[in-house]
Amino acid sequence: MSIEAELSDEFDRWERKENATFKVLPYFLLSASVIVTLLQPLWHVPVHLPAVLGLSLAAGLWLLWFHTLHPEWHANRPLMGLNYTGLMVLAAGLVAIAPWYGFFTFIGYPLAFQYLDGRWRYAGAAATATISAAAFMGGVASIDADNMWLAWVAVSAVSTVLSGALFYFAEMANHRNDKQRQALVELRKANDKLEDALAENAGLHAQLLVQAREAGVMDERQRMAREIHDTLAQGLAGIITQLQAAEQTLGDPPKLSKYMSNAMNLARESLTEARRTVHAVQPAVLAESRLPDAISDVARRWSEVNGIDAVLTTTGDARPMHADVEVTLLRTAQEALANVAKHARASRVGLTLSYMEDLVSIDVRDDGVGFDPNAKRANGSTNGGFGLAGMRQRVQRLAGQLDIESEPGGGTAISASVPAIPAGGGK
Repeated sequence: MSIEAELSDEFDRWERKENATFKVLPYFLLSASVIVTLLQPLWHVPVHLPAVLGLSLAAGLWLLWFHTLHPEWHANRPLMGLNYTGLMVLAAGLVAIAPWYGFFTFIGYPLAFQYLDGRWRYAGAAATATISAAAFMGGVASIDADNMWLAWVAVSAVSTVLSGALFYFAEMANHRNDKQRQALVELRKANDKLEDALAENAGLHAQLLVQAREAGVMDERQRMAREIHDTLAQGLAGIITQLQAAEQTLGDPPKLSKYMSNAMNLARESLTEARRTVHAVQPAVLAESRLPDAISDVARRWSEVNGIDAVLTTTGDARPMHADVEVTLLRTAQEALANVAKHARASRVGLTLSYMEDLVSIDVRDDGVGFDPNAKRANGSTNGGFGLAGMRQRVQRLAGQLDIESEPGGGTAISASVPAIPAGGGK
């Protein structure tokens, strides 16, 4: 159980005990006063029994009617004021004929605090103090016989001041308890809301974990698809092209040997890249050289295989970049060159690798037949085939941008820009 719940339960227990005490205390004090008064004749003290019993019965019935049988009336302050006044009148009558009813008169203090508000509480305390002072001095008959009226007034005044001071401190304590109780209620509500929020957050956290797991699986699938396309698919396409060319040169052994050699080299490179893809290792060309040299080597070998001039120009301060940055730019260059070989029918390709302060970009331009980038493909997409989609995914994964400029008969320009994340830096 929480601390605020324990404190709230403690408040409730004290309040229940207090209410139970106030319910029985008037009857206990009235009974004690009746018993002591009825015993007075044993000490030769005269008692007017009919008046004592009649007023005691009236006081008991008054308490039973207002105090016990109708607790719903306790919130009605005007009615409780009438109840308190009637009870004090009965108490004054009893004290006037039997001073031992001063015990019963004491009930005026807690009932004034329970039934009255504001200044009326202090008026009730003053009335109770005045009646109690008369009982203390032996009753009205004793005061009158000894001419002790001034003493009674003095005792009443002192009792009124003392009871008023006690009432003041009791009100302060009651007000403080109310504020503490209200604070505990608000704290419990806040804790309930917090528990609900924590439960909701736990559900959202579980949902996010599932989504993150699914996103991770999807990202890995896309990575594998891109790598397979950029390695196996392109390698197999190149091998097929070389074998087709070899088939047409069966009568020319030197050319046949060249095409067969190219096909075997492509097969070996594709097998190596496939193994690296499975183990998520960076491409072999990047493992052995820097990015400008790697792209230059890719362009050179592509040019030899396809018989198309391809030249790389590097601008800016060439410096080591994060592995993902270099892989993205290398794969973009490879895919762009593969597209030129398959579709462009170009005679020349220019590659530009640019190192800027915040960005690194690769531009691949050809003088081929071009195409309409906005035209829908057979699959209904306007984003090109899987190769262009793979390039976009790679670039966007690094918060980069891929731009394609082309038109029929005007050649094609592909530009990929990614953040210049240095080697060893976070993604």
